[in-house]
Amino acid sequence: MNSGVAFEDQVKTNLANLSKDSALAGLSNIWIREALRYNYSHNFSWLGRPIIQIPQDVYALQEIIWEVKPDLIIETGIAHGGSLIMSASMLALLDYCEAIEQGCACRPSESKRRVLGIDIDIRSHNRTAIEGHPLAHLVKMIEGSSVDPKVVGQVLAEAGSHKKIVVCLDSNHTHDHVLAELQAYAPLTSSGSYCIVWDTGVEDLPDGFCSNRPWGKGNNPKTAVWEYLRQLEANVHIAADGLPLKFEIDKMIESKVMITAAPDGFLRRM
Repeated sequence: MNSGVAFEDQVKTNLANLSKDSALAGLSNIWIREALRYNYSHNFSWLGRPIIQIPQDVYALQEIIWEVKPDLIIETGIAHGGSLIMSASMLALLDYCEAIEQGCACRPSESKRRVLGIDIDIRSHNRTAIEGHPLAHLVKMIEGSSVDPKVVGQVLAEAGSHKKIVVCLDSNHTHDHVLAELQAYAPLTSSGSYCIVWDTGVEDLPDGFCSNRPWGKGNNPKTAVWEYLRQLEANVHIAADGLPLKFEIDKMIESKVMITAAPDGFLRRM
């Protein structure tokens, strides 16, 4: 066995053991709860834009993007645009690496890869900063509710020209809104790709922790994920590519990063 294979096997063993350590998982939940009191996820940026994500989740997302190699990433929720820029930077790296492998020079402006961001309110200062970023040519934004039929129609039209799609849902975190987003956008997820539902961890917080928000325990992204998966099990659903739609929760990602805002939220299309 060569050293590379041996290392990969060791990583698999590490993850298998981590997945069984309920005590460590409990400590991770406590850490998340306490860090949230200080708006921990607000304290980071990506290439100059606030990203509002837990760093471990950003690491998980870059691994997913490298594995899937999408030509479209759909994101609901824009805020300051850091997540859009992070996704765009990964798409630019995919273009760069593919150009090297093919022995040719590919200017970024020629890329067909895109990040599509949707937000009900794109504030002018954030739009200006995003549009002025060097990676703006890879980003397209739609202003409007992500569950508005007109907006959904725009997204479907954009997705129609792409083959490998990753979906990230991170806007209004109420059960009904996230469930509607899943019904609208999860079918766009390519086979073997991911639909990621952020902030499912709200379900694991104490009662009243999100008292200043319209979501909380029993009414949040995780409850929407559970309901959506139940619906898929109960009836046959067809994806945008015409094939049966089925997802599994990738628990190994949670075991890897240990600290995440998305427990049960990394949905891999089977």
